[in-house]
Amino acid sequence: MTPQWLALAFTLLQAGLNRGFPAAPTGPPTRTTSFFRVTDTSLTHLTVHRTTGDVFAGAVNRVYKLSANLTELRSHITGPVEDNAKCYPPPSVRACAHRLESSDNVNKLLLVDYAGNRLVACGSIWQGVCQFLRLEDLFKLGEPHHRKEHYLSGAREADGMAGVVVGDDEGLARGGGGGEPKKRKKGGSRLFIGAAIDGKSEYFPTLSSRKLVADEDSVNMFGLVYQDEFVSSQIKIPSDTLSTYPAFDIYYVYGFSSRTYIYFLTLQLDTQLTQDATGEKFFTSKIVRMCSNDTEFYSYVEFPLGCTKDGVEYRLVQAAYKHRPGKLLAQALGLSEDEDVLFVVFSQGQKNRANPPGDRALPVHPAPGQPGHEGEDQVLLPRRGQAVSAVAPQQGAALHQHAEADRRRLLRAGAEPAAGGMRVIEGTPLFDDRTEGMAAVAAYTYGEHSVVFVGTRSGQLKKSSGRVLLTAPD
Repeated sequence: MTPQWLALAFTLLQAGLNRGFPAAPTGPPTRTTSFFRVTDTSLTHLTVHRTTGDVFAGAVNRVYKLSANLTELRSHITGPVEDNAKCYPPPSVRACAHRLESSDNVNKLLLVDYAGNRLVACGSIWQGVCQFLRLEDLFKLGEPHHRKEHYLSGAREADGMAGVVVGDDEGLARGGGGGEPKKRKKGGSRLFIGAAIDGKSEYFPTLSSRKLVADEDSVNMFGLVYQDEFVSSQIKIPSDTLSTYPAFDIYYVYGFSSRTYIYFLTLQLDTQLTQDATGEKFFTSKIVRMCSNDTEFYSYVEFPLGCTKDGVEYRLVQAAYKHRPGKLLAQALGLSEDEDVLFVVFSQGQKNRANPPGDRALPVHPAPGQPGHEGEDQVLLPRRGQAVSAVAPQQGAALHQHAEADRRRLLRAGAEPAAGGMRVIEGTPLFDDRTEGMAAVAAYTYGEHSVVFVGTRSGQLKKSSGRVLLTAPD
């Protein structure tokens, strides 16, 4: 994400930022312009505090705190540090035989733990340790790094990790709804974390549920929520899968919560198509769902996700955004206004994960699992050449049918727990784009309308209400 894109995005979105994001403004948007630029680093992630509107931006070797109008308030240095990706445990814990060198700390995850009044910033150094920063001033509260549970993933890619924070005291601590949060107890949260592991399944689970305890330097921080002799709050990529497909990994593009469910959008190697091809690699996008109170992951299911427009298939997920639909979109999808939908950017085909085609589409899906919505109600929304889709998290009764006994048997046998289905959850395209390459998506509700913003790889910001598409230059 370039500095120009960040500044432009918030120029057009700030009407919805007021005291949280997204929100439905009561009057016409103001025409003020705010900028935040960095010249000595690259921005990788951002999150917006849902009640204060403060913006937190993760970068290479930095974390920034900005006001709602993008004035820089604080910055925190996270790197570079002396490291070597081959050192496990990291050199901060035990002397390493490999040569250490100055290594950039790429921010891979940035989340607000509201119950703990702190920011969780996870990076690429020391096998993927995280820092806890105080929300007010980014003061470092702790950086646990002495136990294997503290290492989330040594993969260096910035786009392979996603997470969702869940609060025990009031159900879901993130996603949906709005309004003022209830009083929370520090240390009462859990982190659902999905991460690409770069082939190191012996060190890292691909998906897990971790404790967020009150003491930031506690040895119990990031401990698995549940663990016994047979099952635990984690899923690992089986070693036999990696033996057959050494390049196999699961890249987590987006994570969110809806009602009592946790969802992840992932991109992973399609082993069947890759096996049938002559040396070519094919990838598939999947939506993963589990219950937020499921400590043993019995409820885990996954389904392929994508969309088709004018005979062209879009299967490589690039970005997503969960939102409550406006009245008109909800009526068009046959949903109520209190159900979530998911806007997703897809790239064409199933090849070239690292450098996907610029031809992309934007569909909208009702999120799978919402009461009263079966597979035939699923909808995606793409645009010419690229596709964006929207999905409702409560959609698709088939998503939650999973036998607990079979799950136990699979986990005890060490098998890959890919409960779900092979049928692609499809949607109806909103628009597609064959030239600029959509790279990011956001949405908010204005009156009865759902307004969608799309950022492109060329620094353009496009705005759509489903009928009108406006373009702003970088």
